Amino acid sequence: MDISNIARKLDLSDNNFVVRKAAEIRRLCDAQFDSSIIGVGEICKAVICLEIAASRLQVIFDRQAAVKLSGMSEKAYTRSFNSLQNVIGFKIKLNIKELAIQFGCVRIIKSVQNILSSYKERFLASLPASRRANADFTRPVFTAAAFYLCAKKQKLKVDKLRLIEVCGTSESEFSCVSTSMTDLCFDCVGVSKEKKDAKDVKGNRELLDVLPGKRRLEDGGYSSDDESSCYKRHKKMEEAKYEDWKSTVVDSIKKNPEKGAKKVIQTSLSFSKKDDTKELQVDS
Repeated sequence: MDISNIARKLDLSDNNFVVRKAAEIRRLCDAQFDSSIIGVGEICKAVICLEIAASRLQVIFDRQAAVKLSGMSEKAYTRSFNSLQNVIGFKIKLNIKELAIQFGCVRIIKSVQNILSSYKERFLASLPASRRANADFTRPVFTAAAFYLCAKKQKLKVDKLRLIEVCGTSESEFSCVSTSMTDLCFDCVGVSKEKKDAKDVKGNRELLDVLPGKRRLEDGGYSSDDESSCYKRHKKMEEAKYEDWKSTVVDSIKKNPEKGAKKVIQTSLSFSKKDDTKELQVDS
């Protein structure tokens, strides 16, 4: 379907700037990757390109109508929107003041700024010098997480799902950043019952733009082959129990060979032969 037809259904056909920008974004998507890999069809891709263009040009966009036109659920549409936006390199810029006005929490602007500053300082302090250059605090998920935790501390209601949608991230990434921020800035947020050491927070390593397999343990990273995992410990315990049982059975057989495995004797079957045979006569 042509993108201009989709724009007409979303009441954007009169805005030629949005339609041209959406067509440009769509060509960029087609040139960089195959959107079907992430489960985005052609119609849904055109709708998402229109929303990205409208947001960049600050034009009002009807998200509910877009979700209905895409044929996807709202959660699936949001996930596809975030994935497509991240792949083509379009980053959302969140302003704390605009975010506070949008959610009606103007009084926490200064607190959010202090939390972000403290988190950045403590986060970098928890990392070795060789890994500090890889930390990226420009993503909007940090601003959104600080805003949400600060509002939660001051008992202000903030729609978490809407906030995740505004910052253009996923629920898993938002949860990861929130957990790390809560652990490092306990005195500012005050949600967790127990404060953790900054160097013990594994979530810090997940926020780096470095492949997990390349992080070394001596540099403060973690490895996927860590032997202290619960699964591997449980597996080793099961193997140890099996070896103990096996050695016990073998020792008992060696000590009492008569009580070992009994030989299975196959019995022979005999059928008695009938000597007398009867003849059947047929009357003609």
